Formats: sequence, structure tokens, C-alpha cells
Amino acid sequence: MKSLAFAAVLPVLLSGCVVGTVAGAAVDVVTLPVKVASAGVDAVTTSQSEADEKRGRELRKQDEKRGKLARAMADRCRKGRPLPTDTCATQPN
Repeated sequence: MKSLAFAAVLPVLLSGCVVGTVAGAAVDVVTLPVKVASAGVDAVTTSQSEADEKRGRELRKQDEKRGKLARAMADRCRKGRPLPTDTCATQPN
């Protein structure tokens, strides 16, 4: 008797699972194009923080290049072989 009652109630209990699964799949299918589109937009756009980081890297590279050129000029001036464009400070006697 118990197994017969359980067999009669089982389809009713499982129908909610099936409906929930179908509804979940339908939500996934509907939201998939939105997720794909937003991923595409994220791939081609740059956030403000990414732009700031990129600009910071560029500024650091420029500073490194200026420092390297300044050290090379100072070295040439120290050795007494400056280029015509070098601005060597005259040393007091």
C-alpha cells in the first residue's frame, strides 16, 4: 500500500523538478545573447582604470628614456667629448 501511494505521488513530486529544469534552461537561452554581447563590448572597450594604467606605463617609459639620455650626456661631458647639442655645465676653477 505504501509503495502504491509513493508511486502515485512520485510523478507529482518530480514534475516540479522537470518544470524547474525547463524554466532554468529557458532563462539561460534568453540571457545568452546578452552575455555574449556584453563580453564583446568589454573586449573592444577600455575602462578608465585600464587607460590610466596604459598612460602611466607610457610616462614611465618616457622618464626612463630621458634619464638614459641625460646620463649619456653627463658621461660625455665628464669625458670631455660632448656633442654639439649637449649642454655641459662649466666647472669653476
